[in-house]
Amino acid sequence: MSRISKTIAGLQAQNKKALIPYLVAGDPQKGLTVELMHALVRAGAHIIELGIPFSDPSSDGTVIQLGAERALRQGTTLSDVLAMVSEFRRTDQHTPVVLMGYLNPIEIMGYETFAAAAAAVVVAAPGALAPAAAPGVPGAGGAVRGAVARTGGWLERAPGTPAA
Repeated sequence: MSRISKTIAGLQAQNKKALIPYLVAGDPQKGLTVELMHALVRAGAHIIELGIPFSDPSSDGTVIQLGAERALRQGTTLSDVLAMVSEFRRTDQHTPVVLMGYLNPIEIMGYETFAAAAAAVVVAAPGALAPAAAPGVPGAGGAVRGAVARTGGWLERAPGTPAA
């Protein structure tokens, strides 16, 4: 059973809801992200959704857009985000961490490279990643599905989520 499933099942058994805060990695400062992740857990977070900064977060609201801009101004990359999760995992092996972001940074890193790096730092693994490629992007959905399939099952598409 994945960290996410265990967390949700435990909360359901207690008739409780999950607190899942969102944080843009690298905002307000790169060096604060891991500290903020631990503070969220101490404050009662059950799962952390960590945003991958992207240069054109047009589908996100103003708050997330501004956070991504601040993180990018400091040079926060996808590799940095994975390193932050790795550092978080040194002292917290239980709290699920789910990455939220656009396909572009993953595509630039390479699907297999990303899958291997995410597995190494235990990002939502075992857990779920909902790869959603924009409709009309030729081949993106198949490439994502292929990369997910090659992870040996540790990376899975969340039920009910789109994958173009």
